[in-house]
Amino acid sequence: MIDLRQYKPDSDLLKDRAILVTGAGRGIGRVAALTLAKHGATVILHGRDVAKLESLYDEIEAAGGAQPTILPLDLAGARDCDFENLALAIESQLGRLDGILHNASHFDHLGPLDQQRLDEWLVSLRVNLAVPFALTRACTYLLKNAPDAAVVLTAETHALQPKAYWGSLAVAKSGLLALATIQAQEWEPHAHLRINVVVPGPVDVPQRLKTHPGEAREARAAPEALMPAYLYLLGPDSRGVSGHVVQAQD
Repeated sequence: MIDLRQYKPDSDLLKDRAILVTGAGRGIGRVAALTLAKHGATVILHGRDVAKLESLYDEIEAAGGAQPTILPLDLAGARDCDFENLALAIESQLGRLDGILHNASHFDHLGPLDQQRLDEWLVSLRVNLAVPFALTRACTYLLKNAPDAAVVLTAETHALQPKAYWGSLAVAKSGLLALATIQAQEWEPHAHLRINVVVPGPVDVPQRLKTHPGEAREARAAPEALMPAYLYLLGPDSRGVSGHVVQAQD
């Protein structure tokens, strides 16, 4: 791994690459989509709120980026066939897929385990853990056909340091670390495939306000501060780097 604090990506780092960004409607996903497009990627925008995705689409085009693609999907209710259809739509519209940034997440509230319900856990585990697996699986044939492909999972600080009251979110995000390790090992015969995890740390996004409402804003990094990590892991400079957990603010 390189020192990401010193990483200076080329302006056309992602030229000729198609990259799917889940949860692109707001927060880290929105900034990531804009940043990837700025560096040459054709971005596939996923989210639930079509109006937000359309606004982001217009912003990318206005900035001179390649024409994005919008593929909305409610992850909480999606099944294997939905992910397979999404992969087929990408193949039909773009003919390729060179990367996936899993950024979509689900969070209800903090609370003790004895006050959390099974249904809440199932939704959290589905969106935060099972969906990244299922979507990656459905798209693997496209990634294998790419000359150089990368998958990046977005975890959370409590995946590394589980703590009281973080319940299903901490458990689900911890599972992403195991998922990345297993997938990296299974992809070892394929030198052009890699998967890694980014732990953003405290970031000034809507979810952070839910969990730390009294936190001073200056204690949170802007989403833009995380982008060198995502650019490095999704671009060609990280070829051969797989199964790593990157703490973006270290």
